[in-house]
Amino acid sequence: MNDATRHIPLPEEPLSDRHKLGWGLAALVVAGNMIGSGVYLLPVSLASVGSSSLIGWLVAGAGAVTLALVFGALGRLQPDADGLPGFAERGLGRFFGFQTALAFWTACLVGNVAIAVAATGYLGFFWPVLKDPIAATFCNLGIIWLATIAYIIGARTASGLAAVALAIGLAPIVVAVAAGIMAFDPETFAASWSPSGTALVASVPASLAVIFWAFLGVESAAALSVRVKHPGRDVGRASVAGVLLATVVYVAATVAVFGVIPADVLANSTSPYADLAARVFGASIAGVVAVCAVIKTVGTVGGWVMLGGETARSAARQGYLPSGFGAGEHTPIANPLLGAAIMTVVTVVVSGQPTLGDQFGVLAGATSVLSLVVYAICSASLFRLARRTQARTIAVAGFLFACAAVGFAGLEYVWPAAAFFVLTTVAWFLFMRKGRRPVDPATGEA
Repeated sequence: MNDATRHIPLPEEPLSDRHKLGWGLAALVVAGNMIGSGVYLLPVSLASVGSSSLIGWLVAGAGAVTLALVFGALGRLQPDADGLPGFAERGLGRFFGFQTALAFWTACLVGNVAIAVAATGYLGFFWPVLKDPIAATFCNLGIIWLATIAYIIGARTASGLAAVALAIGLAPIVVAVAAGIMAFDPETFAASWSPSGTALVASVPASLAVIFWAFLGVESAAALSVRVKHPGRDVGRASVAGVLLATVVYVAATVAVFGVIPADVLANSTSPYADLAARVFGASIAGVVAVCAVIKTVGTVGGWVMLGGETARSAARQGYLPSGFGAGEHTPIANPLLGAAIMTVVTVVVSGQPTLGDQFGVLAGATSVLSLVVYAICSASLFRLARRTQARTIAVAGFLFACAAVGFAGLEYVWPAAAFFVLTTVAWFLFMRKGRRPVDPATGEA
C-alpha cells in the first residue's frame, strides 16, 4: 500500500467505544458546526429585513428542530446506518443513497470554503492587506489545510477543536448579549422592525432563505453516527440539544444587536458584534471579539472537514466512491487530502468574485440548497422506514420544511444545485447503476 492510501495514524483504534463520541460531545459538534460564520455575519445580511428577522430565526429554528427529530428517528430506526447516505439508501434505495452521498460531500466541501472566507474576513480586521483578493485566497487556503491536518491527526482531534472553538466563539456573543441587555433601546428595536416597509408575509420567507445557512449542521450527529457511542439513543439527543443551543444563541444575539445598532448603521458594518461591544464597553473589546471570531470559524472548518471526510468514507464503503476514500473502518489519508485539494480549486475559482462578501454569498447559497435537498431526501426515507404515525408526521414536516426553504432560495442558487443533480443522475445511469456494491468492512472487498 503506497503513501496515498495508507491509513491515517491514530494512537488507538478509532472506532473503539472508549474513543467514540458521547451525546454531549456530539451535541457540541452539532452546535459548533452551526454556530459559525452565520451568527457573526448574518446580522449585516439581514439589516434590510431589520429586527423582524427575529421571526425568521424562530421559524428556521423550529424547522431545524423538526429536522433534528428526523435524524434522531433515523438514528433509532437504523442505528447501524453509516451516515446520511446510509439513511437515504435504507429507505429509498441506492440511487438516492448515491445522490445523498455526493450532494452532502459537495456541500461540506463548498461550505467549508465559505467559512474559511469568513475567517479571513475577521483576520482582515488586524491585517487590512487580506482585503486584497490574492492575499485573501492564500489565507483561505492556509485555514483549509490547517483544518485538514487536524482531521488527519484524528477524528477526536477535529471534534475537540470544534468543541473548544465553540466555547471560545461563544465568548464574544455572550459579551454582545450582555451589552445588548445593558444598552437595549426598545425604540431602536422597533424602528428597525422593517426598514423597507415590506410586509412580514414577504420579509419572513425572504429572510428564511438566508437565515437557514446558520442552521446547516443539524445533521452532524447523524452524519457521524458510526462514531457515536449509542447512535440509536444519542443521535437524537445530540441533534435536538445542539439545535436548541444554537437557536437560543441566535435569538439572543439578534435581539441584542438590533436593540442597540440602528438597521441603517448595521448595514454598513463589517463586524456587527464587535461594533456592539465597542459601543457599550469600548473600542478595545472589538479586537477581542475579532480574535474569538477567527478561532470559532477555524474550528468550524475543522468540524466540517471531519464531516466531509466521514461522508466520503461512508460513500466509499457503500460503493458510491472509489475504495481509496476508505473501504473499511479506517479513513485513509488520501480521503482528507483529496477533499482539501477540491476545496483548493473551489477557493481559487471563487476568488474571481470582487469581495469576500460576494464570495461568501455565492458559497453559502449553493451550500444551503444542496443541504436542504439532502434533508428532504432523508425525511422521505424516514417516511418509508417508519411504522409509527408520530415518526411519519415528523418525516412529512421535515420534508415540507426543506422543500419550502429551497423554494424561498434565489434562482441563482437553485440552478447550480439542479445542474449538480442532473450530472449525478447521468453518472448513476452511465457508471453506477450496475457498478460497485457496498464494501465489506472486514475484507475491504465489494
